[in-house]
Amino acid sequence: MKNAKPTSPFNSYQKGVIPLLAVVQFTIVLDFMVMAPLGDLLMKTLDLNATQFASAVSVYAFSAGIAGLLAAGFADKYDRKKLLLFFYSGFIGGTVLCGTATSYEWLLLGRIITGLFAGVLGSVSMAIITDLFSFEQRGRVMGFVQMAFAVSQVAGIPIGLYLANMSDWHAPFLMIVVLSILTALVILKWMRPVTKHLEVKLNVNPLAHLQNTVTKKTYLLPFLTTALLSIGGFMLMPFSTPFIINNIGISQLQLPIIYVITGIGSIIILPLIGKVSDKAGKFPTFIGGTILAMIMVVIFTNLSPIPLWSLIGINTLMFAGIMSRMIPSSALMTAIPRLEDRGAFMSINSSLQQIAGGIASVLAGLIIVQERNGKLDHFDTLGYVVIFIMILCAVLMYFISEQVARKLRVASPKEDTVSHEVIV
Repeated sequence: MKNAKPTSPFNSYQKGVIPLLAVVQFTIVLDFMVMAPLGDLLMKTLDLNATQFASAVSVYAFSAGIAGLLAAGFADKYDRKKLLLFFYSGFIGGTVLCGTATSYEWLLLGRIITGLFAGVLGSVSMAIITDLFSFEQRGRVMGFVQMAFAVSQVAGIPIGLYLANMSDWHAPFLMIVVLSILTALVILKWMRPVTKHLEVKLNVNPLAHLQNTVTKKTYLLPFLTTALLSIGGFMLMPFSTPFIINNIGISQLQLPIIYVITGIGSIIILPLIGKVSDKAGKFPTFIGGTILAMIMVVIFTNLSPIPLWSLIGINTLMFAGIMSRMIPSSALMTAIPRLEDRGAFMSINSSLQQIAGGIASVLAGLIIVQERNGKLDHFDTLGYVVIFIMILCAVLMYFISEQVARKLRVASPKEDTVSHEVIV
């Protein structure tokens, strides 16, 4: 679907909202990602076995998925700013529990509570983006907000690990708490209410609203596509680091270099992808990203020992391809729901991403076999499965782009344009 309209400039208020939502996303992503590099410290300090540590990681994703579904029916009944602050407060509370945990049970409770609230935060942010930014602006917005992943690799994880080494494993979580509290105060004092969706009166109770949203025919294809996008995106993630270390021969000490340089490359690339998505069109950008990602997945999953810098180049290009799918697909998804359904739609979408990510890890574990020397077998097979899912997603995304094109041709100003309250 080509975008014939010129890109719309951001006003001063929108320029402030974008980095604010990006920081919210950064704290959520860092809270989730920091568990992996802290794994060794956690297992030794709390005397955890591998199963217990895996449970502490996976319980976050599943609780986040469940929370998103439970909150979906209520997501369109309140001011989105108040919802953002409510769930962000819960996220901070769960992270405090993690940062003060002295036992496995305490840590597990902290991860469950953090996941319950974080699982809704992403969907609330997406609904706010949809309400405050026109369709022609959302590719650029997604490009900046998704930089949270890259910044967490460049700054968040290294700083967190440094604090953990200087103090103990609690320090990174307490760092996230401090940053999140400061961000919440800015939201409270500066951000305006987001209430445009409340002008459309809902005459159904929350459970009925959830059921209506889940079963609405025009939403079924986007929900299916979201699940497949997440499965394809998460399948390589759990085993990428073991593959890099055991099959490619990169040492544990060299891993931070890969994270930092790939992250720096992503910070440069992501805003460019957002601009291309708005100018050239979301679907063409998605297809270009899919082709690049498929090529790099084949190369990456068939690697034998290579120099560190060659691996960094391959990893950066693969990440660029993946994000060139993620940004335009996210922008397209924001145009699917009706104004009165946006919160519920985004909550369900977020839940599907979390649950599908957990399913992807399980499926990957069924394919991968680890030899006694630590090397992974069938990693190339996993890559081919991911490529097949990418092709299927490209086909489904074509129909979604056509659905969005039809909707935008007949859309009323309330449906998919920026709210008057933020243009002033």
